[in-house]
Amino acid sequence: MSRSLFISLDGPKGTGKTTLLEAVTKALRADNRKVIRICEKKSDPYRGETMVLVNQFVRKPCRDLEMKVCERLADSRAWISRQVLAKQPADSIILIDRWYPSDAAFRRLVPFAEILRLNLERNVRVPDLHVGVVTDPELSWKRAAARSRGLSSTVMHALEEHVACTEAFERVVADQGWVLCRNEETLEEATSALVSEIRRLL
Repeated sequence: MSRSLFISLDGPKGTGKTTLLEAVTKALRADNRKVIRICEKKSDPYRGETMVLVNQFVRKPCRDLEMKVCERLADSRAWISRQVLAKQPADSIILIDRWYPSDAAFRRLVPFAEILRLNLERNVRVPDLHVGVVTDPELSWKRAAARSRGLSSTVMHALEEHVACTEAFERVVADQGWVLCRNEETLEEATSALVSEIRRLL
């Protein structure tokens, strides 16, 4: 590869993205591929500023505040694109846990077309492969609630909100032509399907 291969896994909470990332990483490394795992949240130098805006939005939801959250996230991704992604080895496969496709699930008032434009205008790196990981919302809700950290969400506290989040995300996945990964059966099946998509790109 002349440049690193960039792959994002996005989706609602509890769909098993992190577990799937770990399994895909292991499978690719078994093929002697150089895999680099990155988490958007942990790489964001402005995370504190973003969460201030998110908490303001939770207390007083409005389109203007949500747009500020989207702009803050896009600025952070532009920084990660320049300072983190661009510095990875050319022969590596970068797997990132969440990127701008996740906004399709969690932003309720700002249309995804506007969010996509914000990110592209800021030269946020476009993944070579967008993977939307979904499950039946009742299943992912139960998975998230069963985790040691619980749902761990600032903006979502009811199953109905989670169902809406899942439905909105699936609509955008279809509209954008991203790869849809239904992670409802075994981990091995989901891993095999995703690794096959990556091998096609390689």
